[in-house]
Amino acid sequence: MEKNKIEISIIIPFYNEEENINRLFIALEMFFSNLNVFGEVVFVNDGSTDNSLFLLKKLKANYFESKLVNLSKNFGSHAALRAGLLNCSGKYICFMNADLQDPLELIISLYNKCNEGNNIVWAYRNNSNNNFLERKFSQLYSKMMKKYAISNYPDKGYDIVMFTQNVQKLLNSNIEANSSIHLQILTLGFRHDSIGYEKQKRQEGKSKWTISKKIKLFIDSFVSFSYFPIRIVSVLGIFFFVIGLIWTLYIVYLKIVYDDLMIGWPTLISVLMLGFGITNISLGIIAEYLWRTLDSSRKRPVFIIDEVINLNEIHE
Repeated sequence: MEKNKIEISIIIPFYNEEENINRLFIALEMFFSNLNVFGEVVFVNDGSTDNSLFLLKKLKANYFESKLVNLSKNFGSHAALRAGLLNCSGKYICFMNADLQDPLELIISLYNKCNEGNNIVWAYRNNSNNNFLERKFSQLYSKMMKKYAISNYPDKGYDIVMFTQNVQKLLNSNIEANSSIHLQILTLGFRHDSIGYEKQKRQEGKSKWTISKKIKLFIDSFVSFSYFPIRIVSVLGIFFFVIGLIWTLYIVYLKIVYDDLMIGWPTLISVLMLGFGITNISLGIIAEYLWRTLDSSRKRPVFIIDEVINLNEIHE
């Protein structure tokens, strides 16, 4: 079918998901066979080292256009989503995950909301399959993002989103490195809405959403979308200047009034360690901004596309 006939594009990045590829493809076939609009699925291989790519190339789609974007290495899920955006042509674009924890039926609800005049519709989880620490981390992240970075950030966060082509064009013309594409979508404005859903348990394979990736997202989110970290440096500087001034006046007072000024090495060492610790933290925050400025000035590609394959054509 012609590109202008495609109503919904689903972008699915994957990395070492060989346990889920067959199940995912079968679920997509069933979903589109019952859908009254035509769609495409853009699979983005984010540098998989297992048999995911081999298995995907063997599968033939009967009810949807199927395209594979193969990246040259693992660039991360957000970069993979951006690569998929450059290679999709649907009127509405949706992000989904390969593990099927987010039900495909959710796409219908998002699509209906978009047809009500919304440019962006995101889906937040009503439940959580995460452990206690992961839930607390997510809650803290959402509260801090809403308070210090993006005022319209959803209270429960969001994983899945659908948006229109005008949003796609803006994202494609502003490809940001070391950033969150989800947060970038929220900063664009436009008319938006949200829906809730029940997230399913992962049936096969292991989650690639590791602690290190969560920490990187946390840092990327605040450094890229908020002045809060750099303002902390100024606030800490002012705070410790005031404390130091008060402490100095107190010492002078003791010396003049009571002539009682004993040398206290433990206190001196504590003050020095605290001061140097704060200084190094402040320098680290400043260095983070400087490094990102340097990284941006290099204009290195956020991702490299090795090849784009129309999976429908290779099976004809």
